[in-house]
Amino acid sequence: MKNANRLIHSKSPYLLQHAYNPVDWQEWNEDALQQAVSQNKPILVSIGYSACHWCHVMEKESFEDEATAKLMNEHFVCIKIDREERPDLDNIYMDAVQAMGLNGGWPLNVFLLPNQKPFYGGTYFPNKNFKALLKNITQAFDEHYDKLAESADGFGETLSRLEKDKYGLSDETIQTTDEVIHKAAEEILKQFDGQWGGLSRSPKFPMPAIWEFLLSYSRLSDNLEVRDQVLFTLKKIGMGGIYDHVGGGFARYSVDAEWFAPHFEKMLYDNGQLLSMYAKAYQASDDSFFLEKICETIAWLKNDMLQPEGGFNAAIDADSEGVEGKFYTWKANDLEDMLGEDFEWFKDLYNIKDAGNWEEGTNILFQTQEYDQISQKYGFTETDLHTKLKGIKHKLFTHRQNRVKPGLDDKILTGWNALTITGLVDCYFACGKEEYRNLALNAANFIADKLYTDKKLYRVYKEGTAYNSAFLEDYATTIEANIKVYQMTGDIKWIELSREMTAVVMDEFLDQKEPLFFFNNPKSEKLIANKKELFDNVIPSSNSKMARNLHFLGLYYYNEEYLDLSKKMLGMVQKLILSDPAFMAHWAQHYMEMHLPTGEIAIMGPSAKKQAERLVKSLHPNVVFSFSKVESSTPPLLEGKTVPETGSRFYVCFNKTCKQPVETVEEALKQLPKLN
Repeated sequence: MKNANRLIHSKSPYLLQHAYNPVDWQEWNEDALQQAVSQNKPILVSIGYSACHWCHVMEKESFEDEATAKLMNEHFVCIKIDREERPDLDNIYMDAVQAMGLNGGWPLNVFLLPNQKPFYGGTYFPNKNFKALLKNITQAFDEHYDKLAESADGFGETLSRLEKDKYGLSDETIQTTDEVIHKAAEEILKQFDGQWGGLSRSPKFPMPAIWEFLLSYSRLSDNLEVRDQVLFTLKKIGMGGIYDHVGGGFARYSVDAEWFAPHFEKMLYDNGQLLSMYAKAYQASDDSFFLEKICETIAWLKNDMLQPEGGFNAAIDADSEGVEGKFYTWKANDLEDMLGEDFEWFKDLYNIKDAGNWEEGTNILFQTQEYDQISQKYGFTETDLHTKLKGIKHKLFTHRQNRVKPGLDDKILTGWNALTITGLVDCYFACGKEEYRNLALNAANFIADKLYTDKKLYRVYKEGTAYNSAFLEDYATTIEANIKVYQMTGDIKWIELSREMTAVVMDEFLDQKEPLFFFNNPKSEKLIANKKELFDNVIPSSNSKMARNLHFLGLYYYNEEYLDLSKKMLGMVQKLILSDPAFMAHWAQHYMEMHLPTGEIAIMGPSAKKQAERLVKSLHPNVVFSFSKVESSTPPLLEGKTVPETGSRFYVCFNKTCKQPVETVEEALKQLPKLN
């Protein structure tokens, strides 16, 4: 029987995976940090997450190896961190490794002096290399401490530099033009992969912020070519091996440029955001392919991710039985045995090879032909094909359920759940299914009831307990989600909750030296650096989310402080929107909203809710709206707007000045500005 280390007391599934390593792992806490000081030992910080394939590989090779553990225990204070629970520490030490000129990634292994300052690091190390590195660092710490300290001080200074200095930000007043928006879109489109969609690179990650910006840009500029490039990208992803054609849901990324072979982990944050994008793609195209991906992915959320209280699990592992992708891949002869006469067309549809299309005789389901091509080729109607395919998917799903399943990370993360709530609301608007509305509302209530207490939001929930103070990401995405739920329900409590949380963020996270927010609350814990998240990546930056939240809430409540701060934040980064638009896409979306400007729409009357849903279906990206059957003063956007006896009335306003009231969605849309 193996002895447990101190991680056995953790709730994190990732840390618990390491609880029986022979390494004397500890969590990041004051006791561990003080031990490094009192024993004058370097700290080895190892950061990963439960669904990370290479984290599992390094654990098996090194952290379960007695000889390696002996070196680690004798010479280091060893700290394990779940990056999903502590993204603040991950941000700091990822930046440090990249400042060292090394590639970042997970597992992330960083060596610190007892004062927490990093002096060396890296990602995955093969065991032989890792043991050699441990010996070399031990020797350097004992014999060349002054040089390590000098190096660590340098990295510490780099980490502590203000974003203003690091990226050349300025306090310039925002000056918006059509030209900047057109150029930002053009620069991103230069990187477009015309064969497979997305950006021309590998590996390929879904980048929803980029596609949302381009889809909004296409709507506001009437550019159908740009719209079609976004739809083409989403079609290729939905056809690719990155999508689970049997069970629904998307993997984190593909290792190639074709969306073919993923690392098979499924993360909630990807799927929540992709639900939003596929909902908007369906609205933009009325293509049933996008509806299929919505329905299947939400079915996966219900089957595998939904907890009884209403929140969603964090992630599903890539590995099962120690093999990456084993749960998701297929052998050709097994498929032939199960499918019989349907095998030939199914084989053609998903590129099944007798010898395997991936590795070791295994196949990833990978669609490269459209459904209508297959139906014509094999003499089916497209309706018949979909009926057959639905039955086959059910058969394969039932068969697959008997396999050993990948590990489930069953902690609930506030920010990721908020992204999923937003995705579910967008799916409700696109499809009108009450089931989607209820899933979104239940999850929103779960966060409000279980993760928000005494005006404090928490990051993690597991086994009936909320813990770890929330980060800016959690607040920003939850504020956004609550605004969405308000737009869906008309229930004032949700937008009031958004305003209340925004007040907390203003008080606890705002940097008084520059108009940007810290990623973590600097009052809650002293770290070696207070980071700000600026660049939009797979998840948009928390500062760009907050800038948009302030803009929208400022319009709802006529709050000039919020509107002014939102403008200042955008002014700080406006140069970066042109210099690196692919990593500033959510900021570019906000720039476009600020430029046009955003339409403030009050919809009044007995059919106001129905008309609000029709407005959303128009996919106009640059509006805030409230609806009510009765006269109301909350939020102030509704104040003074009279209610017709029948039908509905639209009040389209800009900067508190309203245009002539109109009776239909079409008339309201004509009053909204577009790009020149």
